[in-house]
Amino acid sequence: MRFNIIIPSESLQPYVRHFVILENEAGMTYKVFPSTGMVIGFQYRGRLATVSQDTETHLATAGISGMTDSYTVFRNSPHIGTILVYFTETGFARFSKHPAHELFNQRLSLDLIFDNASISETEDRLSQATTDQQRIQLVERFLRAHLKAVETDKLIIEAVKLIYQSKGAIRIWELNERLAISQSPFEKRFRKLVGTTPKKFASIVRFNTVLSSLDGGKSLADICYENNFFDQAHFSKDFKLYTGEAPEHFRRFL
Repeated sequence: MRFNIIIPSESLQPYVRHFVILENEAGMTYKVFPSTGMVIGFQYRGRLATVSQDTETHLATAGISGMTDSYTVFRNSPHIGTILVYFTETGFARFSKHPAHELFNQRLSLDLIFDNASISETEDRLSQATTDQQRIQLVERFLRAHLKAVETDKLIIEAVKLIYQSKGAIRIWELNERLAISQSPFEKRFRKLVGTTPKKFASIVRFNTVLSSLDGGKSLADICYENNFFDQAHFSKDFKLYTGEAPEHFRRFL
């Protein structure tokens, strides 16, 4: 398997965290856990499917995934080649007026969001590209063609920053107080820009903090209480929701 992470050009860095070039000569099945940004994918060769209860659902060769609140099982065909665009938490809004929350737990064909002509042109050129540099240039060209002049919602950006600073443990009422905004308009703006509620987003941030702690020497009890879980039962329940496994079982295979 080849897994290359590539930082975007400077002009796209405020909106795109990174690109990933993923190639695999073997067919395989794997899990992807919830993350805090939306993702666009172009399969320049091979096919990708999601798997649920042994049923495969083939995905479009150019697609977009919204934020999710559970793990997803994917299965790729042999000889697959994919380029993935990982947006920053609020970056998607600079490329589409589509409300981000409408894509929550969704995986859609990209032509439902962007014009088919530019998608088809990008796919055709990607199929002929022979280097990672060429592929990145083509996808960056696609993104720049859709980049919009949108006023930045500084309050939501600050909310995201505060959630990360707390490692997802901040209470939503505390966010409301610190940002001097009531809950209803805050939640509406947050969902539209980020893709889910502040509470769910904070939960995903906390999960990823836990995930990064598991390969250290800390006990599960220490990780549980450091991340402000009420008790280990709540910790295990949340962890299983996001991974499909109990934390003690998951840790054995790290």
